[in-house]
Amino acid sequence: MSRIGKKPIPIPKGVTVTIDGAAVDVKGPKGQMRQALPPGVVVAIEEGQLLARRERDDKALAKFHGLARSLVANAVQGVSEGWKRELDIVGVGYRAEVKGKQVNFALGYSHPVVFDIPVGIDVTVEKQTHITVTGVDRQLVGQVAANMRSLRKPDPYQQKGVRYTGEVLKKKAGKTGA
Repeated sequence: MSRIGKKPIPIPKGVTVTIDGAAVDVKGPKGQMRQALPPGVVVAIEEGQLLARRERDDKALAKFHGLARSLVANAVQGVSEGWKRELDIVGVGYRAEVKGKQVNFALGYSHPVVFDIPVGIDVTVEKQTHITVTGVDRQLVGQVAANMRSLRKPDPYQQKGVRYTGEVLKKKAGKTGA
């Protein structure tokens, strides 16, 4: 039984939802998205809310039921409010700047690192060390932020690298002299 799948998805003002069999189209002030549904799960509009249901009461469909509801809810929130991921660059001489559809990083390598911004993603750099990745698609925003972070993963010992804002780095336990 999927508890997440049973939760209704409220439709905010300014967002239009159209359902065509295996996909849900969501349009809002920030943009539009088309979210495919897994087989065996249907979405219906009832009383101004979206409800995800299984076509048959099969235990194997329960995981897809919750997944479908989460994906549609993420699309609704993306087109109404948008998704945002923030990164901090820590290190002497480490910085970033946006030039057109590319981000140029100086991360302590012998060369600048050029990162291409995908379509549908906006990147802003504040104070050369704080990056904000925004967009409509939650998965794409997270993937772009993860790719930027992987350019220079944070080192917990030297406290340098590209990290998510608020990320806490854990050091491994040292040897004990017992």
